[in-house]
Amino acid sequence: MTVRAGWLLPAGQTREDTRLAPLGVMAPEGAMTTRDGVIAGGDALKATGVGAMQVQLGVGRAIVQGTDVQGAYPVAVTAPETLTVTDGNAQHGRIDSLVLRVVDELYDTGTTTTARVELVQGAASATPSPPQLPATALRLWDITVPAGVSAGTGGITWGSALADRRRFTAAYGGVIPRGWGLSFTGAYPGQYRDNGQGLDRWDGSAWQTLDPVIGWTAPALAAGYTNGGNSQGTLRYRRIMLGGVPHMQWRGGFSWTTNAAPPLAGQPLAAPLPAAARPALHTSASIAAGGVPVKIDCQTNGHLKIIGNPSLTTWAALSGLIYPLDG
Repeated sequence: MTVRAGWLLPAGQTREDTRLAPLGVMAPEGAMTTRDGVIAGGDALKATGVGAMQVQLGVGRAIVQGTDVQGAYPVAVTAPETLTVTDGNAQHGRIDSLVLRVVDELYDTGTTTTARVELVQGAASATPSPPQLPATALRLWDITVPAGVSAGTGGITWGSALADRRRFTAAYGGVIPRGWGLSFTGAYPGQYRDNGQGLDRWDGSAWQTLDPVIGWTAPALAAGYTNGGNSQGTLRYRRIMLGGVPHMQWRGGFSWTTNAAPPLAGQPLAAPLPAAARPALHTSASIAAGGVPVKIDCQTNGHLKIIGNPSLTTWAALSGLIYPLDG
């Protein structure tokens, strides 16, 4: 057997089955249910096209949740499994799903008790969508099957046909790795998940993003400006989270040649900031510049603009400047 499940067979579960299947208390999803998903490690349960119409699922471990009464099944795929995709419909495309499925005769209609890898075929349609899954099945990958495709026509273009639908789970108290989709609610206050850039904490009603540690970026300066104004160092910025709200933080300074006449109408950046670093609303702030207080406009188009002061000399510093980016 290359697909093994713990606590499935009424008899005959081997010691090797027990060692290979994931054990222990996993992340909950409810009072009596477990968050199903893949156990992260290497590239667990990765799908690869190995033939014109054949797909192979690699090794890995997962949890497959049944009904509340059934409980959750720990499953291990111990050797690659190869499946053949049915030829495409003559008129319309479809989406098939590669799943890990547990069939338990104590709860299902039938006489089979097994864990297996399956292809669930979607309906051919002008606007195809992934199929509804049978009970106790975990979606791992979606496969786009174009109309008319077959081994005779060259087969599936695997590089664009495979869509990763693996979601991940973790042991109780562990951080849930980022997988496909973040639109799930937490199970208990104090649960953590990886959002791709940092950590979120479930507060009982919503995910709250923790302050991430993000490196500094030095933007290119426009012609006529140089870094290090008033010995403040290179101009740099970073996006940070404060109390769940995204903020922009600056440090460093820049200088120019002529008193009270910063070049390009006071716009020091050679290019606009990335979209994620722009404020949703026009934001004005006070900064130190040339020995006098000066206002700088942080614009929604990604540029900065110094508002002139006749007493201004030849430098400006943004050290200590922090402002919110949301609306």
